[in-house]
Amino acid sequence: MRVLAIETSCDETAAAVLEADKNSLRVLSNVISSQVKLHAKFGGVVPNLAAREHVKNIKHVFERALREAKIKSLEKDIDLISVTRGPGLGPALLVGISFAKALAWKYDKPLIGVNHLEGHIYSNLLKASGSKSILRKFSEIGPALCLIVSGGHTELVLMGNYGKYKLIGETQDDAVGEAFDKVARLLGLGYPGGSAISKLAEKGNPDNYPLPSPMIRSKDYNFSYSGLKTAVLYLIRDLGGKLSPKQKADISASFQNAAIDVLVKKTLEAARELKVKSLLLAGGVSANKLLRERLSRVARELEIDYFCPPMEYTTDNAAMIGVAGYFNSKDKNTPKNWESVEMDANLGF
Repeated sequence: MRVLAIETSCDETAAAVLEADKNSLRVLSNVISSQVKLHAKFGGVVPNLAAREHVKNIKHVFERALREAKIKSLEKDIDLISVTRGPGLGPALLVGISFAKALAWKYDKPLIGVNHLEGHIYSNLLKASGSKSILRKFSEIGPALCLIVSGGHTELVLMGNYGKYKLIGETQDDAVGEAFDKVARLLGLGYPGGSAISKLAEKGNPDNYPLPSPMIRSKDYNFSYSGLKTAVLYLIRDLGGKLSPKQKADISASFQNAAIDVLVKKTLEAARELKVKSLLLAGGVSANKLLRERLSRVARELEIDYFCPPMEYTTDNAAMIGVAGYFNSKDKNTPKNWESVEMDANLGF
């Protein structure tokens, strides 16, 4: 089966083609057009501007994905179309859904609307570009605990089987990726902030400015990052506002440690209590080197398997939407006609 996937949930216009069967899958193309430079001057994504850029770019991204995958005829060479239907920015989602629906209608192809968060989870099944991924039976990896961390989401999800999820914890305010962006802005590091803080933190000493880890001792698996962000704001104010490069590095290191401490502790406790067989990391913040390393240690401590996506699949991309679409296509209860796909900006598990 060959799957064409479309992703426009935020500020990346993406299209991909995957070749899949019951035992393996291969990414034939994965094209992404980023809008980071456009939104950087606003310090975050502006929904209507994002939608406008998607309209401008989606046809070119789609055509390039077909060329790179050597697809000569969508009618003859594509078996399924998969598109992100939520969660995300409403105006942005509508562009991808409308484009995918038009293709499905024109070429009479089955269309599946995919949960963007499910796509991030399935990014763990992908290998680096050009490599074939051998699909394991879920009995070998499940039940699995999934930590989804991005600019819009911080969630712990129990995966009982492919397509079967239970939300067991989530942020009560800011997502961890959003907190990284806001702290980076406070430090004058620009947007997006995750990679900038992570890089600068390597030069800093977190012990110079210890910061709180909100909800780290709560009896549930929920998270909170608004208090940590505010603590950084007050720290900068108390230091006089004008920071030296060393102070910025130390604050970055302290913030990163505090943010990740909560993620790791809650994940460890949940994995231990639920007796999972595997731990999966997903979302844009999964690119954070310290988080990847510390969760790897958690998995070794619990003697369970640990999965994290290749770096190229940590950010929003269409390949992960293609994988999720492929697995959803196996569910007889999943609608596959273009009329059934509806946008849901607040879609969850």
